Amino acid sequence: MDFLNALVALLNFVIIPATAYGAQLALGALGVTLIYGILRFSNFAHGDTMAFGTMVVILCTWGLQGAGVTLGPLPTALLALPVGIAATGLLVIATDRGVYRFYRRQKAKPVIYVIASLGVMFIMNGIVRFIIGVDDQRFVDGERFIISARTFRDMTGLEEGLAFRTSQGLTIVVAIIAVALLFWFLNRTRTGKSMRAFSDNEDLALLSGINPERVVMITWLIVAALATTAGVLYGLDKSFKPITYFQLLLPIFASAIVGGLGNPVGAILGGFLIAFSEVGVTYAFRKVVAYLAPGDWEPTGLLQLLSTDYKFAVSFGILLIVLLFRPTGITRGKSI
Repeated sequence: MDFLNALVALLNFVIIPATAYGAQLALGALGVTLIYGILRFSNFAHGDTMAFGTMVVILCTWGLQGAGVTLGPLPTALLALPVGIAATGLLVIATDRGVYRFYRRQKAKPVIYVIASLGVMFIMNGIVRFIIGVDDQRFVDGERFIISARTFRDMTGLEEGLAFRTSQGLTIVVAIIAVALLFWFLNRTRTGKSMRAFSDNEDLALLSGINPERVVMITWLIVAALATTAGVLYGLDKSFKPITYFQLLLPIFASAIVGGLGNPVGAILGGFLIAFSEVGVTYAFRKVVAYLAPGDWEPTGLLQLLSTDYKFAVSFGILLIVLLFRPTGITRGKSI
């Protein structure tokens, strides 16, 4: 019985939260890795692209809620998600036409793109802050839990209760669907194969008649969809605050680089590796160990390696180790 209680505590505070967080990071890292694979630069505006898309979804959600339109047990934000994706798609395409296309035609070095993306990042951040403000914004409605701790305890008779939030379950399901659609698109459609060919060898792809501007536009649209979806799922699971999405840039880039920058499979693996590392290192294992300890012995400390204040330091540490010993990442990236 104590073993089951320890397992439930581990599921409740480590495995389920880390899985949901890993899915959010994986979706964000997929957007970063697509931009790197197709356009060959690191887009530092990706976190604020997520924030912009989420902001649009929040504003639409408030409008729907005010009109009395809901999805019952599911968050109303799902109805507003297509609007957020469309608005973000228009924004990133306009940004590409106004900023990145000029440097693409000049065949500028990657560092120029990075500097330009930093400028875009600050502009997007300012737009989001100006429109929606800098405070926490909550837009969750519907059923809060798929199963609550009290219900689980009543069902099982265990001392420890399992609380599985709707936002966590929704994150996992939507992430699986989004990843499946992305891989189907890249591997089964003519446009997806064109994108892969363009990523592998740009000159050969041009000789084959592939339209580079069309590939770039489709890439930005996919990135907008992934960024908005990841941002909304993160906001539903935690809360929305513009500065948080700016800070998410580190674990998202760490996920993409650790997995293998430019490789979608690597982005997914890296997202879950970073998420489980962050959650596992900052979780206090006192309760789990107390259930498993012999007799009445109970640890006096929290058994926590790092405070949650240092969560992003875990991402940074893993990133440094990978860059030092395996710069190409787990899956040896740089191709789609």
